Amino acid sequence: MQTPSLENAHVREDQFPINGTDHIEFYVGNAKQACHYYQSAFGFDLIAYRGPETGDREKVSYVLRQGKITFVLTSAFDPGHEIARHVHEHGDGIKALALWVDDAAKAYQTALGRGAVSAFPLQTLEDAQGPVRMAAIKTYGETIHTFVERNQYQGAFLPGFQPKSSGLQVRPLGFKYVDHCVGNVPLGEMNQWVAFYQQVMGFNLLVTFDDKDISTDYTALMSKVVSNGNGFIKFPINEPAEGKKKSQIEEYLDFYRGAGVQHVAIATDDIIYSVDQLRKNGVEFLHVPEVYYDSLPERVGSIKEDLEALKHLNILVDRDEEGYLLQIFTKPVQDRPTVFYEIIQREGAKSFGKGNFKALFEAIEREQALRGTL
Repeated sequence: MQTPSLENAHVREDQFPINGTDHIEFYVGNAKQACHYYQSAFGFDLIAYRGPETGDREKVSYVLRQGKITFVLTSAFDPGHEIARHVHEHGDGIKALALWVDDAAKAYQTALGRGAVSAFPLQTLEDAQGPVRMAAIKTYGETIHTFVERNQYQGAFLPGFQPKSSGLQVRPLGFKYVDHCVGNVPLGEMNQWVAFYQQVMGFNLLVTFDDKDISTDYTALMSKVVSNGNGFIKFPINEPAEGKKKSQIEEYLDFYRGAGVQHVAIATDDIIYSVDQLRKNGVEFLHVPEVYYDSLPERVGSIKEDLEALKHLNILVDRDEEGYLLQIFTKPVQDRPTVFYEIIQREGAKSFGKGNFKALFEAIEREQALRGTL
């Protein structure tokens, strides 16, 4: 397997400047209740709101923030609305991975000129706090990338939203930023979407995993990771590979009814604290057997974290040439076994935990077996 070096991927010329993740928008069945969940379980603060009280008679959105992470939870009132149709088809899921850019018009026109398909044209939203320019392109499934230019805007989120806080006492969990977002696509489409990001958005191929890297006795998948020029945006793209039983990617595609965002990796500087609080807040995680920790010191070498604390919280560890990382994966956070979260702490490592793949995938298979979908 030939892969580009990780250390060189971030110093190449940035062909499509992106400052970072602006926000992630979810289409959900009940935005008010989802808002409460992300406050009480994940420690996000409610910062803005749009709905009937602000003049929007069709939909409602709650905006949540922690660190540099902004989630938007949106529901529609009319069952015939496109948002309601999306929820009916896919369940609660991610619609938009919005990217913060300095020039939305240039990003949009560049993407269209390189073969992207428009999701909505350039529009300028404005209120007393200033203007925001936005446009969007289509990607895999019904997922879109919205280009957001907000350099002159001083409001809480976007024009049309009002600042809003909650009476709920929220304890932040130490989340810093979005580390990466993973997409699942059908068999045969991974290379197509990798090429899309390379050709349309100038992303680099960061690393490749084949079915020898990501497999168990029963299932396998293939994955390629693309990254923008400054390394702030990383998108692994997964597709299923042939196995004896149904892989987690096939299960996702069946329940989501097509391609979509599988999980969001959230970065923290203290994963022990973050995961301990998440568990106390009722968030469920995939479980790996205690035997995983027997060979951990020999496999990853010296780390600053207490091994017993990691074992107690079931946190995984892996090392690459640059350092090590710690990671853990939640169970799906809605009824369908689709979207979940990864909590990750990087101590120099730039990779994605290849040494943990087998233990992780066996844990997922145990959950699939309980659901009767393995």
